Amino acid sequence: MNLGMALIAVLVAPVDETHACPMHAGRVAQVDHAHHAATGLDNAGSRHRFQLTKDGGRIELEATDGSLATRERIRAHLRAVASAFAKGDFGLPARIHEQTPPGVALLRERKDRVRYAFAETPEGGRVRIATADAAALEAVHGFLRFQIADHGTGDSTEVTE
Repeated sequence: MNLGMALIAVLVAPVDETHACPMHAGRVAQVDHAHHAATGLDNAGSRHRFQLTKDGGRIELEATDGSLATRERIRAHLRAVASAFAKGDFGLPARIHEQTPPGVALLRERKDRVRYAFAETPEGGRVRIATADAAALEAVHGFLRFQIADHGTGDSTEVTE
């Protein structure tokens, strides 16, 4: 491959901007540290995943260390998250991210129009978020996109399913 073709290949190659930016990598470490401090879950032993769906989305957290203790801690954490969010309490994400995530004000205001359901997964758990309210749906998607970016998960920010 000649130099011109190599340059074109570099310019058109997909870039994972989350990890390419050293400042963002530092931010992800900051969020990981705050998450560990607030929940007792070490990022080295667990993995976040976020998904946007047509009626809301999902927050998934799974143990990657194979530890039963980590799985149980994840499940307790996500049960508490689902319960708190249903009450309009988003204090934990505000503390972890050192700011109120986008969408939270509307999710608090319309808490009776959004459902948060916890379910166990083989390696941890999931919180399913669902709403038929268009404004609340936009808020859920904004909240999840923020989580994807600030946790640096690389998950899709597009609506699936």
